[in-house]
Amino acid sequence: MQTHQLSAHPAHPPARVSGIEARVIGFDADWLRVRWRVEGAQGLVIPPFAGRGRADELWQTTCFELFLRPAGGDAYVELNLSPSERWAAYDFSGYRDGMAERPASREPDCTMRQGSSFAIFDAAIPRDVLPVLPAAANFAAVIEEQGGVKSFWALAHPAAKPDFHDPACFTAELTPPAQP
Repeated sequence: MQTHQLSAHPAHPPARVSGIEARVIGFDADWLRVRWRVEGAQGLVIPPFAGRGRADELWQTTCFELFLRPAGGDAYVELNLSPSERWAAYDFSGYRDGMAERPASREPDCTMRQGSSFAIFDAAIPRDVLPVLPAAANFAAVIEEQGGVKSFWALAHPAAKPDFHDPACFTAELTPPAQP
């Protein structure tokens, strides 16, 4: 499966987090399963449990994100997944343009586990929330640590300010699972 090392935006360094890895751990006809592993997570701020349901502005605290842009166009999908179990899915017609809530037949399943020096966030995303594949992808995370320190992690940071929507951040590719 795919593994991607994220980097922190240089203008917003983390306090203790030393690395984040995003990995596709499963993909079948029903679910895409992605795992984010956060190293140095001793001071990680984890939003309190809120139960499943859509919510906006999840990126205001620790949140894990996936952006997917199908081949041949400017339109893309943004998925925000919170350790609180809240989530959001948006369609964009172009760069930060034409934002609309993306429909989903069922909700993503999100789980956060914390070890002594790391944290693992697993998300199972319903297949029908994904756009047509293959798609260019950006795996990302907003990390809040104790003391109000926020860092912004992505596959690439082409601009002076963090911007997960920047087309230059979409450096990975998500392909559909092989048919049996």
